[in-house]
Amino acid sequence: MGFLSLSHISRSYGSIRAVEDFSLDVDRGDIFALVGPDGAGKTTLIRVLCHLLDADSGSFTFDGRDAFENFESIKPMLGYMPQAFSLYQDLSVEENLTFYAAIFGVTGAAFRRKRDYLYTFSNLAPFARRRAGALSGGMKQKLALSCALVHDPELLILDEPTTGVDPLSRRQFWEILMDLKRQGTTILVTTPYMDEVAHADRAAFLFNGAKLSEGTPAGLAGQFVGQIFFLPRRPTPELLKALRAIEGLSARRFGAGLHVYLRPGETPDLYARKLRDAGVDPAELTPIAPELEDRFIQLMETRP
Repeated sequence: MGFLSLSHISRSYGSIRAVEDFSLDVDRGDIFALVGPDGAGKTTLIRVLCHLLDADSGSFTFDGRDAFENFESIKPMLGYMPQAFSLYQDLSVEENLTFYAAIFGVTGAAFRRKRDYLYTFSNLAPFARRRAGALSGGMKQKLALSCALVHDPELLILDEPTTGVDPLSRRQFWEILMDLKRQGTTILVTTPYMDEVAHADRAAFLFNGAKLSEGTPAGLAGQFVGQIFFLPRRPTPELLKALRAIEGLSARRFGAGLHVYLRPGETPDLYARKLRDAGVDPAELTPIAPELEDRFIQLMETRP
């Protein structure tokens, strides 16, 4: 059993099964990423953990305690940052920090020490008097994270914290999370971005409310079944259609090129004639190692 342990959690909205028989263990001091597209069930699962929704079935333990039965006692140990910015737009940066600190009884000199520390790692000190509603997207996320950290939680729960922010802010945000990990904070984070999963100790793929697979980032990518070749061609609809028409072969757009998927042990030479008919020289295809997104797509396509 992990520091955080979920067992067979399910949650429905009427006839819609948002989370289905989901189990998970997160070790103390780890970053665990829940990865999936919109509608995968990530936010519903997070809301169940934060006691904002009731689970239909299943159990949740935190540091060995039943979290559903004893949530009030463990609530001060949790820090939660929702997907939507939920701070007070008309309050300044410092007023928001002061308000959330007071909720957890962090006042006086203790608050000032914590405030100064949070300003140091977030770089928000120059904007202390600015209203939250006037901040940029990246600064809003840093302020929301600061408010979630103001009471020194043991478990930080973040729901898509970098969605909608610029690439530089995303990188800075993850640098902050890595610093928190080094200080011993356990972090559960949801994300739709595969590149962010590389920062996690472990991750789980979610799709249609169910867990598809779980493991280390390298281990998940290594679960890919088959061969992958990179085709450095502009991925036009016509080229994709021609490649997908070849039986036994599939192709997907990846950046400015394509990933071409073959079955285990196969090489492009096996499809040489059909590839040339599609306008592709087999020599153009270069073997590459699978990425997380390759494995996720493969799992997603095999699920009913």
